[in-house]
Amino acid sequence: MGVSGSGKTAVGIQLARDLDWKFFDGDDFHSPANVERMAHGIALTDEDRLPWLEELARLISEIFSQGKSAVVACSALRRSYREILRGGSDAVRFVYLKGSPELIRHRLRGRAGHFFDPRLLASQFDTLEEPPEAMIIDVSPPVAVIVAQIRVALGL
Repeated sequence: MGVSGSGKTAVGIQLARDLDWKFFDGDDFHSPANVERMAHGIALTDEDRLPWLEELARLISEIFSQGKSAVVACSALRRSYREILRGGSDAVRFVYLKGSPELIRHRLRGRAGHFFDPRLLASQFDTLEEPPEAMIIDVSPPVAVIVAQIRVALGL
């Protein structure tokens, strides 16, 4: 979890690959209307996000019901969003990819082909409720270092 540009996809893909787990990018589950809003610099409301969060929560529940594990990349900026995703399961673990606004802004400037309008970054930091319940990982090191830190912290 983390703001856009924190490395959720890059880290998630590598972590899932290393663990031989499936990877799911929460961005792939946004409705076309939400993608359109974000592409035009319009921040999503809680009402906009709710169906998306509920769909991701169903996905997570389905993964667990099959006795499997997976990596799901999702902003999960508010505690209430994380509670929806958790679905009452203690098995859901959150990794907060934390970076300074300056670092994230720099990354977003170099990113191409993504619908997220970088002007929305401030609204994401405003919405962010840093999670005391999550493992907090600094995103300045290379992806391989971050993945290794996560694996150690999760005992994987």
